[in-house]
Amino acid sequence: MGKTIRQLSEELKLSKQAINQRINSINGFRSKHTYKVKNHLEIDNQGVKMLANFDKQKRQERQTNRQAENDKDKNIDHILLRQLDVKDQQIANLQQALDQQQKLQIATVAENHQLKEHVQKLSALLKPSSSVQKKQANDNDDILSNNINTSHIKDKNDKQDENKVVEYDNRQKKSFKTKFNNSWWHFW
Repeated sequence: MGKTIRQLSEELKLSKQAINQRINSINGFRSKHTYKVKNHLEIDNQGVKMLANFDKQKRQERQTNRQAENDKDKNIDHILLRQLDVKDQQIANLQQALDQQQKLQIATVAENHQLKEHVQKLSALLKPSSSVQKKQANDNDDILSNNINTSHIKDKNDKQDENKVVEYDNRQKKSFKTKFNNSWWHFW
């Protein structure tokens, strides 16, 4: 009916340990396909077929796993390619904005240069003669000296006013004391 592990190892040309490893690696194999006859463990015909085809099953499982991994890798690759396309578009937009900014900067610099030249031409045309400049300088000096004198006089007047206020306060205090003292003695 069934075969022992020794018989199966001779038939498959594998060691007994290899047969035991195969048996242990298949879930539920011992409970479904083995039974004890006297002191020996026997494997039924369906279990023998499973162990004989173990390598084929493992290869198929590996292929299935590899296929799943490849599909997953392809999915990831597809997602990454889409992300790269989006980033490329963003970079292109930023590059275009940078180009526009540089063109505006160049135009602004050129316009500023033209305006400076225009201002220089106008200032050359409007430069007053040297005698007028000297008169303006003298007028400015007079105005400055008047301002200085005015501020000096103002400071002097402020100090005098301050002294008068202090003097007035002192007089008021004295008169109050005098009145208070007279009044107090007056009642006694």
